[in-house]
Amino acid sequence: MSVVDDLIATAAGVADREWRLTVGGHARAAGTGATYTVECPATEEPLAEAPNATPEDADEAVRSAADAATGWRNVQPRERAGRLRELAAAIRAHADELALLDALDSGNPVTAMRTDVGWGADVLELFADYATHLGGDTIPASAENLHFTRRAPFGVVARIVPFNHPVMFAAAKIAAPLLAGNTVVLKPSEITPLSALRLAEIATGILPEGTLSVITGDGPAASQALVRHPLVRRIGFIGSERVGRIIQRDAAESGVKEVSLELGGKNALIVCPDADLRAAADGIVGGMNFAWSAGQSCGSTSRVLLHTDVADEVLALVRERIGRITIGSPVDPATQMGPLASRAQYDKSCRYIDIATTEGATLFHGGGRPDGLDRGYYLEPTIFTGVDPRMRIAREEVFGPVMSVLTFTDLDDAIRIANGVDYGLTASIWTRDVSTALALADRVEAGYVWINGSSRHFWGVPFGGTKSSGIGREESVEELLSYTELKAVNVVV
Repeated sequence: MSVVDDLIATAAGVADREWRLTVGGHARAAGTGATYTVECPATEEPLAEAPNATPEDADEAVRSAADAATGWRNVQPRERAGRLRELAAAIRAHADELALLDALDSGNPVTAMRTDVGWGADVLELFADYATHLGGDTIPASAENLHFTRRAPFGVVARIVPFNHPVMFAAAKIAAPLLAGNTVVLKPSEITPLSALRLAEIATGILPEGTLSVITGDGPAASQALVRHPLVRRIGFIGSERVGRIIQRDAAESGVKEVSLELGGKNALIVCPDADLRAAADGIVGGMNFAWSAGQSCGSTSRVLLHTDVADEVLALVRERIGRITIGSPVDPATQMGPLASRAQYDKSCRYIDIATTEGATLFHGGGRPDGLDRGYYLEPTIFTGVDPRMRIAREEVFGPVMSVLTFTDLDDAIRIANGVDYGLTASIWTRDVSTALALADRVEAGYVWINGSSRHFWGVPFGGTKSSGIGREESVEELLSYTELKAVNVVV
């Protein structure tokens, strides 16, 4: 059986399953019984029928979470941490199944998705380690009285996660709110809902009934119902800037709510003339996440800023490395880069390739469908040179395997270009000079900066953006505390 035949056979097995919502700890169909078709991006064929939740389903999920909230908040933090560790272990035990679902559903390579599963479990364990951080402080505000703070959960939290790392986000983004004592309603992307639905099944019996609900739906109805629900007072969203603005508006129109947003990026990678150029070339290819999520990552360093003295040499090294990326079926363990997640993502990337060409950028590499892959949303790693900072390709997030290369002559020029966009999520700086590295890190407008590195996240280090890239920090104790409200108590004696 060929790899393609194996992909089709595996997808057929997924299609035979009945996929159901988990609401209040119970699996069931959407209230109307409606489903929508989930497509496999490698075959462009139907993969599964997912439940199409209604606003009434969202309401039921929120109300069941509200009913469970008092009991869960009264569980001691270390006991809540124990439940997270148990869930992490169960996720690891189902790693192959969850990784395969994500490969079929998102198009990302199954080998990379196994790593994603492990990362999701890692973050659950990270937050379990933070159980003792949920305490408060005493404050010497007066000599004769006792003043202290304590932290309390919000109650019901809505977490809305994207399609590019489905199970990793589903697992990792419930960790902080659950440990903080909240109950959670999780809404995965309509493009990649399957691993989150399976995760909810795995969590049943580990987490108390009603603590975690997972709803799926095609279109904005279910997400909007969550955001606008009066019992939801804390919302965490990962996705596009456009949708983030909609969520801010909907939340504001339905009450006073705490909202955190991890949004897009048009992230700069700066290569100084004294850098280790071979290492920088590795960082450029790795930082773009070609061989993981086909460039579909908000943290991808999609703007490469090269000093004019080294630009040609670096580009030659980058082309050599990109040429070694294996593109193919996402279920093939040898594949490093699969298709984009959907027709919409593929069309958007192709549209920006046309825009870049029209604007006068030079196509340096890629730009089309890989040889031999006539079906599926496959697109070659694509690099444009001769990019002017004013071009749309240099300013707007593509969220696909499309990189812009710009040049600079001095560090002031590099910072002007790097900071000249609306986004500010990540940045990468390559130089052997410590003083230069720290000065650039201080001046660049980004929330997460690598020096002589790219792409990698370090659990425990706050991740998040500035400007239009979002509000709040994740993957750290700061995320945990953001899912609590601070209460001050004054004991007058």
